[in-house]
Amino acid sequence: MNDFISASNNILWGSVLIYLLLGAGIFFTVRTRFVQFRRFGLAAKTMMGSRATNSNQQISAFQAFCTSLAARIGTGNMAGVAVAIYLGGPGAIFWMWLIALLGMATSFAENILAQIYKTNNGDGTYRGGPAYYMQKALGQRWMGIAFSISLIIAFGFAFNSVQSNSIAAAFSSYDIAPEFIGIGLVLVSGVIIFGGIRSISKVAEMIVPVMALGYLAVALIVVAMNVSELPAVFTLIFKSAFGLETAMGGGVGYMVSQAMMQGIKRGLFSNEAGMGSAPNAAATAHSTHPVNQGMMGMLGVFLDTIVVCTATAAIILMSGMLEPGSGLTGVELTQAALSSEIGPWGGHLVAIAILLFAFTSIIANYYYGESNLLFIKNSKPLLMVYRLAVMGMVFWGAIGNLPTVWAFADLSMGVMALINIAAILLLSGIVMQVLKDFDEQIADGVVPVFNRKKFPFLDKTMDKDVWQEHNAGDAQPANVAEVKARLAAE
Repeated sequence: MNDFISASNNILWGSVLIYLLLGAGIFFTVRTRFVQFRRFGLAAKTMMGSRATNSNQQISAFQAFCTSLAARIGTGNMAGVAVAIYLGGPGAIFWMWLIALLGMATSFAENILAQIYKTNNGDGTYRGGPAYYMQKALGQRWMGIAFSISLIIAFGFAFNSVQSNSIAAAFSSYDIAPEFIGIGLVLVSGVIIFGGIRSISKVAEMIVPVMALGYLAVALIVVAMNVSELPAVFTLIFKSAFGLETAMGGGVGYMVSQAMMQGIKRGLFSNEAGMGSAPNAAATAHSTHPVNQGMMGMLGVFLDTIVVCTATAAIILMSGMLEPGSGLTGVELTQAALSSEIGPWGGHLVAIAILLFAFTSIIANYYYGESNLLFIKNSKPLLMVYRLAVMGMVFWGAIGNLPTVWAFADLSMGVMALINIAAILLLSGIVMQVLKDFDEQIADGVVPVFNRKKFPFLDKTMDKDVWQEHNAGDAQPANVAEVKARLAAE
């Protein structure tokens, strides 16, 4: 089994997904006319004004955004970045940046589709994601089931055990038995998980902004302490990405391929662009236009990789603790790097950050699995079994050794990405028509509102009650001066 998993990962990550992810990112970037750049300013303004909804029962766009960030910002931002640099060299960071910038457009597309084809739960909340648009838009339920099974294995089980394992590793130096860490995680996460998506989104809304801003503040302190080294660090990253610093020593092709593979693999694991996971959170939001949540998806990828992962890379590369072949990697490398910069309490800060990052990932990952389980079969007894199984994996992850689980998680994630990218490429025409409608309304000086009457071809595939409250009339006039000022700011 180990040989099969290893061989499959080598094929998926060594060639197929690298080209597919880069290709899909380039395709959506060009076809949307570089939407991740031309609408970045508007996306930030939309995010800042998306905290409220018309009802306490609804999930706000900001809560859905924080839920997706809760899953995105996890061990991949700290342990994953350290592993990528250790195995692929500093150049892996360049490829993480590239896959993120291109992936912003891919995430934009998949989040739009999740909003269009979401399902009304009947209690003021929604659910949806790739499985739902595969069935409704493509008419391929088998495809949605295959995706759902891959996601449940990867996020519900494998990644959650990885997250709890990282927490246990981060606190291993505190003489706390892993069993106690596992029990604590099961109890606290269980209370939130059994509260459903409202409970998960509220916790994410409270914790995610605080933990992200706190970690960035620490990273900025490190950068400020070593600001004179910043140009050298960026030079090292770019040279390493293309093998320029090893050109005289041979093995250039191998080093570049390692940097590329590690950067793209760990970049995708961290930002999840194109994987099909974040749309499960995007579908829960109450939004006036699908493009609003598409822009949130763009911001999520940017914040995860360009901001948080870069912060970790800066801490490691500026510390001088990176020594190829030393065996110091993962969480331990990040802890050692920060401790060398700001003293012994740096290790404590990393442990706390890992706890928050990984814990919020556990509850968000759980929900992704729940949404896809309900797609396969809406059964309360089955949902209870799933919840208990997730709790079991969280506990086991804290006490177990997980190299095979990591490898299996990579394989499941790769299968998810293959299925989802195929679907969003097939549905790219719908994404473009909805984006065109949004752009036209912005150009006319109105606040964009999705009117289903403009898209009669969607009536046969989307749920009619989902967008009913937004279809009573056309978009309402906005403050034209404000709209023009917003566009000028972009």
